[in-house]
Amino acid sequence: MGGRTCKRRLELGHRLKVIALGCLLITGIAPATWAQLSYEQPPINYGSATPDDAVQDLIHRIQQGHTSLEYSPRHGWLPDLLEAMHISPESQVLVFSKTSLQLHKISPRTPRAIYFNDDVYVGWCQNGDVVEIAATDPRLGSVFYTVDQTDTREIKISRDRGGCLTCHASHRTQDIPGLLVRSIYSDFNGRPRTGTRTYVTDHTTPFEQRYGGWYVTGEHGTIRHMGNLISTNREHPEEIDRDAGANRLDLTEFFDVSPYLRPHSDMVALMVLEHQTQMHNLLARLAIETRLAQHYDEGMNEILGRPPGSISDSTKRRIATAGEKLVRYMLFADETPLNSEIRGPSRYRELFETGAIGPVYEDSRGRHLRQFDLERRMFKYPCSFLIYSKAFRELPPLALEWVCNRLKEVLSAESPPDGYESLSDEDRRAVLEILEDTLPTLFRSPATAT
Repeated sequence: MGGRTCKRRLELGHRLKVIALGCLLITGIAPATWAQLSYEQPPINYGSATPDDAVQDLIHRIQQGHTSLEYSPRHGWLPDLLEAMHISPESQVLVFSKTSLQLHKISPRTPRAIYFNDDVYVGWCQNGDVVEIAATDPRLGSVFYTVDQTDTREIKISRDRGGCLTCHASHRTQDIPGLLVRSIYSDFNGRPRTGTRTYVTDHTTPFEQRYGGWYVTGEHGTIRHMGNLISTNREHPEEIDRDAGANRLDLTEFFDVSPYLRPHSDMVALMVLEHQTQMHNLLARLAIETRLAQHYDEGMNEILGRPPGSISDSTKRRIATAGEKLVRYMLFADETPLNSEIRGPSRYRELFETGAIGPVYEDSRGRHLRQFDLERRMFKYPCSFLIYSKAFRELPPLALEWVCNRLKEVLSAESPPDGYESLSDEDRRAVLEILEDTLPTLFRSPATAT
């Protein structure tokens, strides 16, 4: 009896919330918290939902006895963890700013290493207590885990219960559990200089603002960035000599590279990392926006006597707003152009282009979205390779349909639509042909969310 009463009260409480929200929407008044998505509430339930990501798959394989990992005296669980999750050590990039969980382990002399593939990001510190993992989930956004480095006998993977979200669920990550690459003006210890700006960087960011607090290896001609540098001027901390950090191929003058799996921090890998972190955030933002909006529609449909499945104008607007941001980003509409060729020092480019790091889907002419340009722009064909990802495929149907319709509209228009002028007719035609060959069902569903 008590259980049924409690359930009725919860249902009544939910209906009252929906009614209140509906009144606000009808009168045109937006709740103060509307910008902060309620990902901890139904239907998302971020904290209590069981994730569907690569880490959960690994945990299941270990429990079933299909996968076993060995502890390395030098690197702990890291090497076997990377192998089990199909992450190449060649993806290694190094960050020395104190802007993450184990900041007491990080400094310019002991940078943190990050390894990644299309779906998973792994962070390792020298003598760290844990290995940090972020995995992408099509419903939840980014999910964070730690692997205990102090237990040498049995691997223990634990899901973070909110600590990571202090930094990884803010306006810097599209207000959802997400990822970010930060650039700072670093002092001698790796701390951001007081009073200086910080940047969240992606492929739209000017290079002059990128990679502060990171080590960067590679040749990049006249391009200048903030990598490999310490801010030494206390009175004018943003006055740094970008020339001194440019075109570095060797990091041994900065720190001992021998404890790391690789001696480099490849600039090409850093560029890919920047692109895909914000791409994952935009995918998650669209997915969560859509599910929350449809959830409220369900309640309002019942209260207002509308037919089940009715889609409100506000829901359509929310999908269109988040969807347009995603499409612009995935087509590199605002990408910062390159004024010099970029050459990385590792095998990362080769492995990325040939399918050793992530899947390659070639069209009938041998073209694919993982081919780099690195002379004028990052990729030869301006469309994100994450269009093949699980996060994209499993967008809510309304959102996926809107994005596909908009992609076709932009790519097949006689001339570039407003905001897409950077895409030439040749670029748009090539991307459209690649997508039609490699994702033949992408543009076949009828529009319902426009």
